[in-house]
Amino acid sequence: MNNGNSAQSPASQSVQVPPGPNSPSFPPSVDSPAPYDPDAPKYFFQEKYAPLNVKGNFLTLCACPKNVELGEWLAHQIVEQYRLLHGMLQVIQEVNGVTGLPICNESTCPTMSAGRLTYTWLVDGRAAKISAPKFINRVEKWIVSKIHDPVMFPTEKVTSTPDTFALHEATNANPGSADANSTGEEWIGKSSGFPQTFYKDCQGIMKQMFRCYAHLYHAHWLNPFWHINKHDILNMCFVHFVTVAKYYKLVSDKEMEPMQPLIDLFIKQQRIPQEALAGGHWGQPSSS
Repeated sequence: MNNGNSAQSPASQSVQVPPGPNSPSFPPSVDSPAPYDPDAPKYFFQEKYAPLNVKGNFLTLCACPKNVELGEWLAHQIVEQYRLLHGMLQVIQEVNGVTGLPICNESTCPTMSAGRLTYTWLVDGRAAKISAPKFINRVEKWIVSKIHDPVMFPTEKVTSTPDTFALHEATNANPGSADANSTGEEWIGKSSGFPQTFYKDCQGIMKQMFRCYAHLYHAHWLNPFWHINKHDILNMCFVHFVTVAKYYKLVSDKEMEPMQPLIDLFIKQQRIPQEALAGGHWGQPSSS
């Protein structure tokens, strides 16, 4: 649970948006998207270009309520995080009436990149570079298939419950520790019918969602998000995502490196609270 003073439920507030950045590397409007430049200025890493129209932080929305089983709660978080990401991806997928192409297309984004890092996709068992729109499309289809898989996200109620003490150990131990995995008999979500691979599957989904966010920032922060004044909404979705990812150890620090300067900025601003860092859920007092 959140013991900090700043962990209020997010609420809208007005912020002063600084003058737009000027750079010949970027197009003047969303009607003329330019090819992705990995060396373009990273304005989104600067505090003056990182507004967030919320008060407090998102810990109150990500911490698991005492009366909710952790597997059920993580499933809810995965669905909610995908809903928010999908809304941001739609911004770059909207087809331009003049060009007939979306902002993120084969020409502007021939690879799924974040800075000089390029993400690959397994094609016939081999890592292959594919365009960002193809990568994002495959990620979205894959996530939707996982969410609608009744084995991974069961909708039927489980009739029997494991021993209370054993369940407590499985849901309150660090998921990467020996205590959580040594016996192989208890795991996060077991009492709600989730498979033994559920937590690892959640990590895989969140990793791919992070890569989509990294591309949105590095390739599309200025065009279109800054130009249409949606950069603050992108920030809000990303802060929420990172809070959940860190609180439940769903995305590694190594994976987050392409966005680390912005994450550090949000931590400094207490938008991402200290309680969420380094697997905050497993550092909380037992509720039993």
